[in-house]
Amino acid sequence: MSSSSPSAPPRSTAVRPGRFTAGTLIAGCLAVCLAQIGIALPATLNGLFQEHLHPVGSQLTWISDAFLLPVTVLELTFGVFGDLFGRKRLLVGGALLLGAGETLAAAAPGVHQLWAGQALAGLGAAALFPTSLAMIAAEATDLARRTRSIALWASSLSAGGFLAPLLGGITGNYGSWRWAFVVVAGVAALSALVSLLLAGTSLAPEGRSLDIGGQVTIGVGAFALLYGVIQGPEDGWGSVPVVSAFLVAAVFIGLFVAAELRARSPLLRLSLFANRQFAVASVVAVVGMFSFLGTAYATSIRLGPIQHQSPLRTAFAFLLLNGLTPFLTPLTSRLLTRVAPRLLLAGGLTLIAAGDFVAAALPVGDRALPSLILPLGLVGVGFAFTVSSITTTAVTTAPPHLAGMASAATNLLRDFGFTLGPAVIGAVALSQAASRLDTSLATSHLAPGAEHAAHEVLAEGGPLALNSVPPNSTPGAATPYALDALGHGYALGYAVCGVAAAVAALLVLVMLPSAAKRAARPEPEGTLAAPAGGVPTR
Repeated sequence: MSSSSPSAPPRSTAVRPGRFTAGTLIAGCLAVCLAQIGIALPATLNGLFQEHLHPVGSQLTWISDAFLLPVTVLELTFGVFGDLFGRKRLLVGGALLLGAGETLAAAAPGVHQLWAGQALAGLGAAALFPTSLAMIAAEATDLARRTRSIALWASSLSAGGFLAPLLGGITGNYGSWRWAFVVVAGVAALSALVSLLLAGTSLAPEGRSLDIGGQVTIGVGAFALLYGVIQGPEDGWGSVPVVSAFLVAAVFIGLFVAAELRARSPLLRLSLFANRQFAVASVVAVVGMFSFLGTAYATSIRLGPIQHQSPLRTAFAFLLLNGLTPFLTPLTSRLLTRVAPRLLLAGGLTLIAAGDFVAAALPVGDRALPSLILPLGLVGVGFAFTVSSITTTAVTTAPPHLAGMASAATNLLRDFGFTLGPAVIGAVALSQAASRLDTSLATSHLAPGAEHAAHEVLAEGGPLALNSVPPNSTPGAATPYALDALGHGYALGYAVCGVAAAVAALLVLVMLPSAAKRAARPEPEGTLAAPAGGVPTR
């Protein structure tokens, strides 16, 4: 991969220099904030979904993943669309799609329409994530400015995670969970208008074309993988649908790799991963973000469907997870220029791991909010350090004319980790809880009628359903057993997240080169290079 000439940007990369840079930054940051609100919003409302819509088994997990799945599967394609047809159009169209999906979700009478609304909103977010980052990266005039702009983009992403629990907590506590989706639809309309009026026009069509084979194979492979993970606890890990899903996932992901190696214009240029920094950052993005959103999902289930705490109390927990990042932005921006990225990444991931291990030790009967400050605060600070350094490391190592592909790949991998978080942690926790609950009921001294009723509820809706039955009902005598089983199940979920973050930290320390070693050897082809004068080629 060769960089374009340093004397002038290629004619095909249409960017209006200077004039719209500030407007593009505003539009891009608002768009990614909107998209992140859409991702984070259901976590605060899971308890209300369980109470009002009565999802059973894995249906609660699918509410989050219905949004995340199109984001994960389609980000690469939208990166290509932006390069070919203009990123401003995608910012406007993506915001409108997200708003339409949130409107559909707000009117949902049951869980199935809520899934449909979430999926449509996720389709819009799939356009917003890579497009906003690519626009900002393309209009930066030097490496330092690009680094600062990406830090602001990452801070806006985290601001969305900060605002979502406030929105969900206030509307859920004083009104209805439906109003949360209505408000997001209004923000989506505002984002579309701001992008239309302020964003600059940029594209990079050189060598880019739609890769239908790549999109189909990665779409089928990712969906099959997530289906198997989510449905495993409910259908059985050895059941025909689940085993078939994993086989389909393996085949189609392999076909995706083969298709990308042979395509004239691949959806994802696999040679990007020849760059060691990009490759390691990509793996860490998946594992680290899996750990973070797995933690967030475990927390939402613990406080909502398990402990039945109010949306406002759940919002407090999510402010600890997401609310610290915007305030730490000045510090992370300085650290990105003064501290070796490997140390910042490893430090952030270590903090996430430490917080998860503390959370895993909390008794399920502990409903005190102060108990959450240490574990979730550690995870929140660790996420603030991690998300900016991952994005900056990955995107700035790609050549500027591939900014759309690199940013789309980075977002894909990060959001694939996000999607795996609820899926894997839900599967692990519910499997552990169901197994423990079966054992507990078998050795309990419940009246035969109560035990039989408890088994019926368990078979129909799983441990969460049994935990939510009225205490004075016939199966209500079994709710303490369900509470204990769920507590152990989600404690194991926290522990899995902690191990994942610790492994990612070790990978960073071992595999990412230090600044001295990196400076001592020539950069591989395809790395962001600055010509004379220090301005990256575009």
